[in-house]
Amino acid sequence: MSTRRVEAFSDGVFAIAATLLILDVHRAGGSVSHGLAHAWPSYTAYAISFLTIGIIWVNHHTVLEQIDRVDRTFMFINLVLLMIVSFSPYPTRVLAETLRHGSKAAAFDYGATFVLMSIAFVALWFYASWNKRLLSPDADPKTVSGITRSFRPGSVMYTTAMLSSLISAYLAVALYGAIALVYVVENSLFGRD
Repeated sequence: MSTRRVEAFSDGVFAIAATLLILDVHRAGGSVSHGLAHAWPSYTAYAISFLTIGIIWVNHHTVLEQIDRVDRTFMFINLVLLMIVSFSPYPTRVLAETLRHGSKAAAFDYGATFVLMSIAFVALWFYASWNKRLLSPDADPKTVSGITRSFRPGSVMYTTAMLSSLISAYLAVALYGAIALVYVVENSLFGRD
């Protein structure tokens, strides 16, 4: 089966999940300036989640460019990835609502979503690329190797950040943001065609 339908469906899920994030950004009470200043947890959670979904969308596109065809197993792994992506607005909202109070549980739950997302994405890629199972015959070996290298540390980084929430919610959120920035820079500098 061609990758076009998988890509079209996936793009729709990414777009909806990214759009839903903004619905939970609210101004706090009081004066406008006070309310905007005190809404920083919403801005922070929104920015990190939007960047993360955007990074996954960009990487998903790059992965599908290397794939010639998909099979049922690939589609189900992709479905699990999309299920987690579409779930991400919920822990984002919980984190935004509780970050001001330093909720370790909310930061842990938020991180657990990212850990699961990264595991699903790694599973998707390694399923497709193992023994070139679904790769296009003209897949660029340099790009294939670059994707593999860049995906390997993701689950470890997110797990480390998630576990840091047991020490401090603020530390965990800073690490989630740093991971997103690392992937933005990595994709921007090293992911060029």
